[in-house]
Amino acid sequence: MRIYVRGKNIEVTPALRGYVEKRLAKLSKFEHHFGSVQVALSVEKDSHRVEVTVPIDGMILRGEEVTGDMYASIDLVVEKLEKQLERYKGKLLNRRPGAGGVTREQETQEDEEEYRIVRTKRFALKPMPVDEAVMQMNLLGHSFFVFANAENQQVNVIYRRKDGHYGLIEPDFG
Repeated sequence: MRIYVRGKNIEVTPALRGYVEKRLAKLSKFEHHFGSVQVALSVEKDSHRVEVTVPIDGMILRGEEVTGDMYASIDLVVEKLEKQLERYKGKLLNRRPGAGGVTREQETQEDEEEYRIVRTKRFALKPMPVDEAVMQMNLLGHSFFVFANAENQQVNVIYRRKDGHYGLIEPDFG
């Protein structure tokens, strides 16, 4: 597992880098193919934030924790990633080529039990520019908004990020 650690408003010392690598090494017990793990450490006032992105078998796991201590944030984010891996361990194993034992019917039943959709909405997509979509999202009080982008005639999603800024998702169906 290759781990890249970067810091914002914090010097990534060899001791800190070593601690991150030691803690993330616990994930290797899950025996999956991990891509390059990205770790972002940042400090703002008394908040020590750790964000970890782990590409694994074609999926992406992500964990983020903020505490008053960098080492505590690292510990908590690794625990969170371990729980995610444990939760999806069976599904990740069954996605591998040649993995047998689970039929599509069994998988559908498991998914229905685990994820319960409580409401479905249908609506017409009105073509609009991105700035109008942001305004519409804010007027509705939502944290995201699906719209037809007037610039490219594609379905896009605008969303509010944790840092207060906005993000735009432009799906590529090709």
